[in-house]
Amino acid sequence: MYKLNVILIFLFLIFSGKSFSQVLPNYPERAIVDSTYLINYTIQASDGAINPDEYIVGPGDRIFVSISGIEETLFNLTINQEGFVYIPKVGDVDLREKTLTEAKSLILDLLRKNFRNVDYYIALNDVRKIKVSLVGNVKQPSTQIITSNSRLLDLIKSSQGLTDSSDIRNIKVVSKNGTTRFFDFLKFLRLGDYSQNPYLVDGDVIIIDKIDKIITINGNVKYPANYEYKDGETLKDFIDLVGGLLYKARPDSIELIRFNEDGKTQSSTYYSYDFIQQNSIQLKNSDQIVVRELPEYYLPQYVTIAGKVKYPGVYKIIKNKTKLTEIIKEAGGFLEDASLVEATLNRTVDDESRTDPELERIKLIPRADMTDDEYDYYKSRSRQRSGKVVVDFRKLFRENVLSEDVVLRKGDIINVPEKKNYITLIGQIVNPGNIIYQPELAVKDYIELAGGFSWRALENDVRVVKANTGEWVDADEVEKLDPGDTIWVLENPPGPKFWEVFTTTLSVVGQIAAVIAATVAVIVATR
Repeated sequence: MYKLNVILIFLFLIFSGKSFSQVLPNYPERAIVDSTYLINYTIQASDGAINPDEYIVGPGDRIFVSISGIEETLFNLTINQEGFVYIPKVGDVDLREKTLTEAKSLILDLLRKNFRNVDYYIALNDVRKIKVSLVGNVKQPSTQIITSNSRLLDLIKSSQGLTDSSDIRNIKVVSKNGTTRFFDFLKFLRLGDYSQNPYLVDGDVIIIDKIDKIITINGNVKYPANYEYKDGETLKDFIDLVGGLLYKARPDSIELIRFNEDGKTQSSTYYSYDFIQQNSIQLKNSDQIVVRELPEYYLPQYVTIAGKVKYPGVYKIIKNKTKLTEIIKEAGGFLEDASLVEATLNRTVDDESRTDPELERIKLIPRADMTDDEYDYYKSRSRQRSGKVVVDFRKLFRENVLSEDVVLRKGDIINVPEKKNYITLIGQIVNPGNIIYQPELAVKDYIELAGGFSWRALENDVRVVKANTGEWVDADEVEKLDPGDTIWVLENPPGPKFWEVFTTTLSVVGQIAAVIAATVAVIVATR
C-alpha cells in the first residue's frame, strides 16, 4: 500500500507539470501574477496621451483634418477596413502598417499638392477597437476586445492572471502578418522601459511561456533573486536590471558561477565591474552571480565622550590605533569637577558581550532551590557592568601608567561623571545620607558622624560599595575610602511578631490537648 501511494504521488507530480526541485523567480515584481492584483480591473488604456511614433493606425481610427485659409475646411476621416483613408476631392492615402507620425506625414504631403498658402492641422480624433488573444501559461487563455491605444500591461491586468511559472521576461507577440516580437516585461516594470510594454495591434496573439531556465544573483545588488533566463543577455545588462551594485559591494571580484559542459560540475570566473561594463559577457542558463561586500566599508569608526570633559560629543577614531589618552586630549581634557574614580569606558560592540546561558538558567530557579555556588554566581554576574572595560583613569591620567591606555574601538562610550565629594551612608544608621568626604576618616568615623547604628543594625556586618567598581567589600577589609563610596549597614532580622507567636502557641497547645484527651479516652476504655 505504501509503495502504491508513492507511485501515485509521483505520477501526479509528473502529469501536473511540477518538479521536485523546481526553482521559480522570486523578485518583487512577481506580485503581478497574483490574481488578487487584478480583481475588479476595468479594461482601460493606461496611457494618457498616445505616442505618435509608436502607435500603429488601422481600420476604425478617426482622423481630424483642418485646412485653414480664407475659409476653414474640416474633415473627420475614418480609416476604412482596407487600411486607407479617403479625403474628399483630394484622394486616398494608404496607411497600412503606418505609425501615427507616418500617417500624418503622408496625409500632409497629399494636402500640400492640392492646397497652397494655407495652414494644416492633423490629429487622431478617436481610436478603434481591436481584438487580441492572451494564451500560453496563463490562468485562463482568452480573446479580448480592447482599445487600440492599449499596451501589454493593460491586457495582462485585465486578464484572469498569470501563474507562478509564467515567464514575463520572454513574452512573445505574434502579429497577423506573421512577424514575431519578444518583450522583457520586467524591464518595463522595473526600469520604465516603454519599448518593452508595446501597443497591441488588432489580431496580435500574446504568448506567455512557462519558465524553464533560471539565472540567480546574490549579494550586494539592489534586487538579489532568481530571474528568468533571457537569451542573449549580457552580464552588464543583467546587473543593470537588478538595480546595479550597492555602495557596499566589492566591485573588483564579481563571481560568475557556471556549469561546465558535463552539466554536473561548476567553475567560477571573477570579473571587475569595470571589465563587465566594457565587455560583452553572455549569460547562460543556470548561471549564478555573486556580488560580495567590501569588508567594513562605510562602517562608522566613532566613540562617544559624555560628562565632565571640555568638549563632550562624538569623535572619530582610527581602527586599532587611537588610544584613550588621545581622544581625551582631543576632547579638551577633564574639567576640574571630573571624577576619575568613577570614570568608565563601556564597549557596546564586543564579540565577548554575549548572552550568558548559565546566568539565564539560574534566573529561572527560585532562590530557595539555588545552591550556594549558583547564588554566588548569580550575584556576581548581576553586579557586573555589561560591556565595561577595566581602566583605572586615575593611574593613567594622574600617575601616567601607560599600561592603562587602551586602544579604543568603534562604539565605545567614555563617561566622566561629576566628582562626588561625599560618602553615602545607607541602611540601619540613625541619620542615613551624604557626608562630605574627608580622606583621613575611616568607616566607623562616618557612621559616628551619621548618629551611629540604629537599634536593628548588624554592627558586625557593615559593607562598603566601591564607587569605581560597584564591588561589595567588608568594612574591615577597606584600607581607604574614596569619594562616592557607599557605606551600607545591614539590618538585623527582627524576631517573630507577637500575633504570629500567639497563634503558633495556640496551635501547639491545641494539638497537645487533643493528644492528652485521646490518651485519657483510651485509658478509660481499657478499665
